[in-house]
Amino acid sequence: MGQIKVYFNVGGIEGLSVIIPKVHGDERGSFCETYNKRDMQEAGFNVDFVQDNQSRSSKGVLRGLHFQVKYPQTKLVRVVRGAVFDVAVDLRRGSATFGKYYGVELSEDNHRQILIPKNFAHGFLVLSEVAEFCYKCDDFYHPNDEGGVFYADPDINIQWPKIDAPFILSDKDKHQPLLKELSL
Repeated sequence: MGQIKVYFNVGGIEGLSVIIPKVHGDERGSFCETYNKRDMQEAGFNVDFVQDNQSRSSKGVLRGLHFQVKYPQTKLVRVVRGAVFDVAVDLRRGSATFGKYYGVELSEDNHRQILIPKNFAHGFLVLSEVAEFCYKCDDFYHPNDEGGVFYADPDINIQWPKIDAPFILSDKDKHQPLLKELSL
């Protein structure tokens, strides 16, 4: 694990990890390995990623909270431009932390990544003027398998940062069900 530092079970949630790659910098700029399978395996992560995704969003965009129902995905997420407040919610029935969330700022400056295990809902709020968000998935996207949880569910009680812009959500995300309404 020479090139990454791993914080396991962040927020007291088993399986949820924050990964920080080693950044090398000088007067020319910086360099880091954003993913190295060997380092990940040495840290205990044996994930076979099959798809990379990237989105671009403006300040105030809130995407989520999303998950795949029958084809859950492990995700490794990061920001390559700007900053977001990233959230993962434990949807594993029987888990001691079911319904608990963890939030962390991911940015182009802090290089943090979060490894989100299967059966978690995921979302993020853009804090900067623009953010480019990248993530690896260990299963392909199945458009007919989408699930979601309302971003302001009072039982989860996510403490979204206050920003100087209104939240911008898709119509779908404005009307997602509450956690207690899901049949997982």
